[in-house]
Amino acid sequence: MTKIPEIGYGLWKVDRAVCAQTVYDAIEVGYRHFDSACDYGNEAEAGQGFATAIADGLVTRDDLWITSKLWNTYHKAEHVRPACERSLSDLGVEQLDLYLVHFPIALEYVPFDTRYPPEWLHDPTAAKTEMKLAPVSLVETWAAMEELVDAGLVKQIGVCNYNSALLHDLMAYARIKPAALQIESHPYLTQEKLIRLAQNYGMDVTAFSPLGASSYLELGMAADQDMVLANKVIQDIADRHGKSAAQVVLRWGIQRGTSIIPKATQVAHMRENLAAQELELSVQEMEQISALNKNRRFNDPGVFCEQAFGRFHPIYD
Repeated sequence: MTKIPEIGYGLWKVDRAVCAQTVYDAIEVGYRHFDSACDYGNEAEAGQGFATAIADGLVTRDDLWITSKLWNTYHKAEHVRPACERSLSDLGVEQLDLYLVHFPIALEYVPFDTRYPPEWLHDPTAAKTEMKLAPVSLVETWAAMEELVDAGLVKQIGVCNYNSALLHDLMAYARIKPAALQIESHPYLTQEKLIRLAQNYGMDVTAFSPLGASSYLELGMAADQDMVLANKVIQDIADRHGKSAAQVVLRWGIQRGTSIIPKATQVAHMRENLAAQELELSVQEMEQISALNKNRRFNDPGVFCEQAFGRFHPIYD
């Protein structure tokens, strides 16, 4: 597969106990794009799902698009390849379709045998827990990412959670240009300038959390009033088309030129999400949805790092 499919399956917060079966079900339903990461803690189980689906003849490896991400603790050049190889081993594949820098945040290294995935805190058992920054430049990390392409471990490389300034800077020094940008984007956070910039640079853009607050309610990072799907504009458009609010929001994401990676654990919801491809929104409807923008970011290190890890560390202005 050479182009990232419009709708993917996001593996963030998929419980390890059900992840293998969930991946298998998603493949059986028709998903071919899977978005994983070291930090999600379920790559080994996802790999079991891939292996079973391939063994059962549902797909071949070439039918799948598998993305993973370099975690913050592995930004130093010497740690980039081992981190990638660990994801490859867990996922049970020889090559990734896309490997992304997860955050433009370098943290102190944590060895695999100490804790994997290492998450945000350097030592969660310490008397004083802290998020420990590492003096590693993004230039060093990107050069090591390029070596993964040279070695044939990944087909393409890209970045997550970068802003416009970081993209401009990356393009100035990258020997292998980033193929993709992954960012939070939904009707309450449209990020139109950033998306346009990335696309002007020839990058594919993937929107995570395309349904907005849904993924963050249980984490205490969103409230009921943040729910995009409850918005009257969305519901009115859904009623007009005889579709669900989720399908309208997902179609808006696709129609504006981004790929999307919603999560669903129930097969019925998986099918519903895929069916968003069958919907077509009018220019007016697209504009109405885009006009809902509030610049409401749910996944913001400038908020959650201080609240959860005791360090104020914004990456967005």
